[in-house]
Amino acid sequence: MANTTGLNATEVSGSMGLILAVIVEATALLGNGVLLVVVLRTPGLRDALYLMHLCIVDLLAAASIMPLGLLAALPPGLGRVRLGPAPCRAARFLSAALLPACTLGVAALGLARYRLIVHPLRPGARPPPCLVLTALWAAAVLLGALSLLGPPPAPPPAPARCSVLAGGLGPFRPLWAMLAFALPALLLLGAYGSIFLVARRAALGPLPPARGARPRSDSLDSRLSILPPLRPRLPGGKAALAPALAVGQFAACWLPYGCACLAPAAQAAAAETAVTWVAYSAFAAHPFLYGLLQRPVRRGLGRLARQALRRPPRACTLRAWHPRALLERLQGPPEGPALGPSEAPEQDPDLAGGESLSMPKPT
Repeated sequence: MANTTGLNATEVSGSMGLILAVIVEATALLGNGVLLVVVLRTPGLRDALYLMHLCIVDLLAAASIMPLGLLAALPPGLGRVRLGPAPCRAARFLSAALLPACTLGVAALGLARYRLIVHPLRPGARPPPCLVLTALWAAAVLLGALSLLGPPPAPPPAPARCSVLAGGLGPFRPLWAMLAFALPALLLLGAYGSIFLVARRAALGPLPPARGARPRSDSLDSRLSILPPLRPRLPGGKAALAPALAVGQFAACWLPYGCACLAPAAQAAAAETAVTWVAYSAFAAHPFLYGLLQRPVRRGLGRLARQALRRPPRACTLRAWHPRALLERLQGPPEGPALGPSEAPEQDPDLAGGESLSMPKPT
């Protein structure tokens, strides 16, 4: 009885994990697809190339490594498919390359926004986005190649360890974790920390006037302008909300995976499924965090939604079928303006009798 209860609990937990994984997969595909269309149809986005790159990386991950996680994960309820040696190596390479591409892409997007906000008048100091993304993908491919140096996967009858956590990188796993998670985390923290300080300084208002400055006027308007606001403001204002959410989301999704990479292989394999899908949830959170929080993206999404959902044609009212209104529609608009009885020109009484001015009266 106890074994049956334990088996049922395991199956229920596996089924719930499968449902949550499918929801994360569908959200990542739909959210990144819609955001990519909106970015392509919205001109004027300053960081559009970095945002498009992040959407493409998320879509590649949602179309490759996330379905493999659904099919070949170890716990029952998340799939029982055994991969061969070649597919297992391909899964290792994709995981070891796409995860750094995502984290480094998030860091590149944060640095681009830092330069746009903190140094808006120094365009010469910004490196070309194509050069940055080329270096990013070169680093991601090199980190993915480290997975090919790990131990070979087990044959199909044995459970194949195809993930990065369970023996996929071998002795290179700490180095991979430092370059894939620690370096982007430091870059993101520095960029959004500077943005937060700038936003907080702007929200607190201008500095008090220095000594010897011209005194303010003693009028009523001047007194009202220096009164404190009635509602307490946030420490950094609304502009500080986005950096805080970005750093918090990065830490919540990627910190458990990075810590598992630094743990021993046995402990990392035990927590493999949980920390992997927590990291995969970042692919579903990026469209909402980096897309919907931008006002141009929200306006573009609303414009596309209005174009997709056009208003139906107006129905004809009953007044349009009234005989008088129907006759007016058939006759068309009058050629000249209609004159009322009060606006009609007055006739000469001599002309009203039918007499002509050119014909004189006979004598």
